[in-house]
Amino acid sequence: MAKVSVIVPVYNVENYIERCLNSLANQTLEDIEIIIVDDGSTDSSASIIKEYTDKYKNMTYYKKDNGGLSDARNYGMKYATGKYIAFLDSDDYIDANTYKIMYEKAKKEDSDIVECNFYWSYDKKNKKDIGEKYQGKKEMLEKARVVAWNKLYKRELIEQAQIEFPKGLQYEDVEFFYKLVPYIEKVSFVKEPLIYYVQRKNSLSNIQNEKASDIFTVLDNVILFYKEKNLYEKYKEVLEYTYARLLLCSSFKRITKIKDVNTRKELLNKTWIKLNETFPNWKQNKILNTKLNSKKRYMRSVNRFTYRIYAKVF
Repeated sequence: MAKVSVIVPVYNVENYIERCLNSLANQTLEDIEIIIVDDGSTDSSASIIKEYTDKYKNMTYYKKDNGGLSDARNYGMKYATGKYIAFLDSDDYIDANTYKIMYEKAKKEDSDIVECNFYWSYDKKNKKDIGEKYQGKKEMLEKARVVAWNKLYKRELIEQAQIEFPKGLQYEDVEFFYKLVPYIEKVSFVKEPLIYYVQRKNSLSNIQNEKASDIFTVLDNVILFYKEKNLYEKYKEVLEYTYARLLLCSSFKRITKIKDVNTRKELLNKTWIKLNETFPNWKQNKILNTKLNSKKRYMRSVNRFTYRIYAKVF
């Protein structure tokens, strides 16, 4: 059994994949397996990957028809044998000691997940992203960074929970992580920024269109999951706050960047309607009204008039 299985989904990243694979090949952790899933690339990514799989025995290559990021990650998990699973996007890269540091932390504390800090990597600079530590599942829902790639996950935890990434949807990390939260008992943190989250103009996260509406489906899926598991009442307060925060902050900002005016207006309007239909009393949420910061003050200021103003500001 490997210590860590790293799943790398690949789709048309010929200009970035070498840096990613070099950073994986140079990992100081022994007994690590690299599972590369080519999600139907049409550029030279496959030939570049083959050079690495021929050279490194711990790298395996799988080719599949295009199904999107979630489908590629789910496909890779079927082949993972490691005690822990990590996900790394193929245009990102990591420090040489990343998985050694995270695995040793996981082993020492018998962690279900280990989270590290990271860099936003731009052409001419790197910006640290230092997360807030949290304790317990409610704080996890409120404060955790939901990106999949800055964490180690105990493989048996994912398998027992039977959680996968939602195929064909953006915000896939939101659904995956929030569905996993009820099963997580022990979280550990690594303070060092170990991962470089590369920002490129043509990446999916920087091109906004009608797919931004996937946030509504993802959040509905999460709410339904908690209701089906009879956990909704227990977590309702923090789910309400998180629902409002995601719609009024990160999702709202993405929607305002959609170039098509009609689509932008439609989704902005739907954001307001969806929030108030799902949680009509969200403004009275205890978390929203406790320990006020700039984000909470902004959220409290949003109403059916001001959100139209903010749409022009973002």
